[in-house]
Amino acid sequence: MLHPSYSDLMKVVNSEVEIGEAPVVNSRYSIVMATSKRARQIISGEEPLADGDVQKPLSLAVEELNQGKIKILGDEEEA
Repeated sequence: MLHPSYSDLMKVVNSEVEIGEAPVVNSRYSIVMATSKRARQIISGEEPLADGDVQKPLSLAVEELNQGKIKILGDEEEA
């Protein structure tokens, strides 16, 4: 089981979205893709941003997302 849950992670990611705007993340798939991409970056040598004693790259990526250290960009922001 993933801790924090997908719904908790989606709340963190969408916390800066104003009322009436479309959420940045609508599905678990978006969370999975973002954390796996960040885990690959950590594996390739980037420094982890999360606080704590987590060792595994995917767990680090999830913790970074939960702590708000990384952001998921919407389609408009990527362009």
